[in-house]
Amino acid sequence: MKNIVFDLGGVLFARDRNKCSQEFIDFFDFIRSERLPRFWEEYDRGTSAWDEVVGALCTMHDCPRPKCEEFLRRSIDIQEPVKPTEELIRDLKAAGYKLYVLSNMSREFIDFLRRFPVYGLFDGEVISCEEHTVKPEPQIYRILLERYGLDPTQTLFVDDRPCNIAAAEELGIRGQLFDAHHPETTCRTLRGMLL
Repeated sequence: MKNIVFDLGGVLFARDRNKCSQEFIDFFDFIRSERLPRFWEEYDRGTSAWDEVVGALCTMHDCPRPKCEEFLRRSIDIQEPVKPTEELIRDLKAAGYKLYVLSNMSREFIDFLRRFPVYGLFDGEVISCEEHTVKPEPQIYRILLERYGLDPTQTLFVDDRPCNIAAAEELGIRGQLFDAHHPETTCRTLRGMLL
């Protein structure tokens, strides 16, 4: 294995639930559902703008626009690196692996996450809002493989959604499901495999 590809949300970055009110956690409960709402998928695809997403959240939660806007902004601002994953990425980089990002992410989210030092360790990235395609659509995986000349048999993809792993495996990329609730467990497994 030469290339390790990481998803971002829930794998490398997450919000600390201890810093969130129950109301805030419940507001974004849909993020963990097996299939994301269409409006959020289009936001990640880059075909839906901030104002449209805020409007959809207002309708979904039947709450005032200023509150929805505040919650959406806060959901970005409180993202932070998942410590076990951040440490793993640093160790993989030091060991000589090529590291890549493949993530469904909106413009506002990715602009914020790129500011973290750990993001600078990646050799390349494919972000859904910039490609107008989202996981698990095959096209986004093909873009990654073609853009960076990756051999799928030498590539491992780490993601927290089984459907995204399955789509990668259809293209010959090995998958590793990430347990977002117990990141240290998955990172320990990956260390055993790769280091």
